[in-house]
Amino acid sequence: MYTDIIDLREFYQSSLGRTVRHVLRERLRRIWPNLQGEHILTLGYGIPLMRPMMAEAGSLVAMMPATQGVAYWPHDDANVTCLIDIDALPLPDASVDRIILLHALEGASEPHSMLREIWRVLKNSGHLLLIVPNRRGLWAHSDRTPFGTGRPYSAFQLKDTLRDYGFLTERMWHALYVPPTSSRVMLSGADLFEKYGEKIFPGLGGLIIAEASKQMYVPLLTKSKNAHSRLILPFPMPNPFPAG
Repeated sequence: MYTDIIDLREFYQSSLGRTVRHVLRERLRRIWPNLQGEHILTLGYGIPLMRPMMAEAGSLVAMMPATQGVAYWPHDDANVTCLIDIDALPLPDASVDRIILLHALEGASEPHSMLREIWRVLKNSGHLLLIVPNRRGLWAHSDRTPFGTGRPYSAFQLKDTLRDYGFLTERMWHALYVPPTSSRVMLSGADLFEKYGEKIFPGLGGLIIAEASKQMYVPLLTKSKNAHSRLILPFPMPNPFPAG
């Protein structure tokens, strides 16, 4: 079950949510230092990560599942968000360079359907980045944050899931070592927690981040009958990924 859009927005407006946003943006910048001209798609609730990418990306769109809800964003520019059926993405085959999942996989009732669609729309040379709650971490066991809902993953479970649906895990990290607390003292030290957390407590970060690529020999992946057909646009938005 996906976290409601109102709860997600309120969380990322809190001091704890702003810390999570900072940690994830810093980590994303190190993982993907150059996004110039790329067609980028976020699935779930990718808004916390998107602002730094706007100046570089060739196109940028956030698709949110209908059962979660959608928020207009950004408020100071043309909207880049839309509401979709996450099991039937309204995009052509092999049209996206990079896909980011945040608050997505753990809430999916049928993750296999979502991953098949991601495989379909990702370019052959594209990259997928998944951010999921770590089963061993504190955040998956705290109901004070969106990471405490849905299904958490271990590193092995995530690799197996990706492999089963046509993806090869290239790199994997743990992140978010600061505890899920509203303590200003703790949150002010978030960068130090990230710097030393994996050395002191390897594998116990609140999140697992995995980068995967598309395997081309998987026979079980077939095009969804409803692909391209179920886009719900509560706000006007141009074609996010033009041809060429």
